[in-house]
Amino acid sequence: MISTVLPTYNRAPMEFVSGKGTWLDNKDGRRFLDLGAGIAVNALGHAHPALVEALTTQANTLWHVSNLYHIGPQQKLADLLAEHTALDTSFFTNSGTEACELAVKMARKYWFEKGQPERTDIITFSGSFHGRSAAGIAAAGSEKMTHGMGPLLPGFVHLEFGDHDALTQAAKSPSVGAIMVEPVQGEGGIRPLPDACLKGLRDLCDEHGLLMILDEVQCGVGRTGKLFAHEWAGIAPDIMMVAKGIGGGFPLGAVLATENAAQGMTAGTHGSTYGGNPLACAVGAKVMEIVTEPAFLEDVNRKAGLLRQKLEGLVAAHPDVFEEVRGSGLMLGLKCKATNIDVVNAGYDHELLTVPAADNVIRLLPPLTITDDEIADAVSRLDKAATQVTADG
Repeated sequence: MISTVLPTYNRAPMEFVSGKGTWLDNKDGRRFLDLGAGIAVNALGHAHPALVEALTTQANTLWHVSNLYHIGPQQKLADLLAEHTALDTSFFTNSGTEACELAVKMARKYWFEKGQPERTDIITFSGSFHGRSAAGIAAAGSEKMTHGMGPLLPGFVHLEFGDHDALTQAAKSPSVGAIMVEPVQGEGGIRPLPDACLKGLRDLCDEHGLLMILDEVQCGVGRTGKLFAHEWAGIAPDIMMVAKGIGGGFPLGAVLATENAAQGMTAGTHGSTYGGNPLACAVGAKVMEIVTEPAFLEDVNRKAGLLRQKLEGLVAAHPDVFEEVRGSGLMLGLKCKATNIDVVNAGYDHELLTVPAADNVIRLLPPLTITDDEIADAVSRLDKAATQVTADG
């Protein structure tokens, strides 16, 4: 029988009907502790009262008018992003995938307008994930995403993650115009780019006049304990892709850029029917107001330290199941010795939600509002799941 929903996901046999904070209620009555947060989307947890209020207030006034007109909530969100980053301008999308499409177009249009149309190539890295659009899969270049999807969009130079010599050589090419990288790879297995490497990338871009494109779709909006992950390295990109946490669960993405990098994007060069709609931007503005409070980010860092400490103890207690803790802030991964899917499935048996990733890692991406007690509860459930995996093995 053909499914009425396209079967592109291997879905777990669960259906959630309600959520509050860090908890999700399954259709069968079981209550799950959520360390996935919709894959880093529900940054403020489920049904955060301030977001519910922002959404319903806006819903009672204006949902959609299109970008043919000025949109007040869109301007408010753009102003907040400009105020809290080193970037000047924003274009709002509905997803990170759409943000990738624009980032690629923006970089290539930049060089075209500079009179160097040959500089179309963008350097990317193994293990990366930039969405599943034509540009996104071509940028990542992995066999898993590109198999059978040809012909692929050209213009990407794929390098091995961490191969500094290859990067230095590739950056010299006259056809290269930009480097695109995630400060912390998410789908690739929670692999942070060391601060020194991120600084080195910025220096390399400056040396060769390249645009630096940062994909902060998963690691941004407070996830690492700074508003954006690149801030830990003390650098700023030319173009940045944002989504997931910025909408707190409502579909919203953005491309932020310096005035210089965005100079080619004039009227008619890009557009979106829904992007930047009043509903999404009203929620996004409220997320920004909450996440940019200094006390909020300080608490994220404190809780991140607590969770990591407990996870290190978990790894020590189950050396046959776990190998190491990796990541930054509340974007953490457990590198497994057992099969990561077995650990994820065992977690389901103990009403715990985690997210698998490449490199045999499980991702822990809890709401940034998770409490200390919930952290202790989560690690206790992980401990039970690991014990079960050992017994089953």
